[in-house]
Amino acid sequence: MKAETIRTTLTIPKELLEATDKAVLEGKAKSRNDFVIQALKRELAAQKRAEIDAALAEMARDPDYQAEVLKMEAEFAPAQWEALQLGEIPR
Repeated sequence: MKAETIRTTLTIPKELLEATDKAVLEGKAKSRNDFVIQALKRELAAQKRAEIDAALAEMARDPDYQAEVLKMEAEFAPAQWEALQLGEIPR
């Protein structure tokens, strides 16, 4: 099923439009529209990765979270050791 699309208008600097047209001519995108869609998807993915990285960094600084991680590691240690002995975990 094709995603719903909405027509819109963008105002961009002339040099960006020229660079976009050049990329299309070089076969890097099927059209201006396709190029803009690709760029938007990449930017939104980068922003999402940055949000995740920030959350992970915050978790690394959170002493309560770190204490919980150490507790879970201790609880799972016997099972991990058993799995290693049985060859279920590569050495």
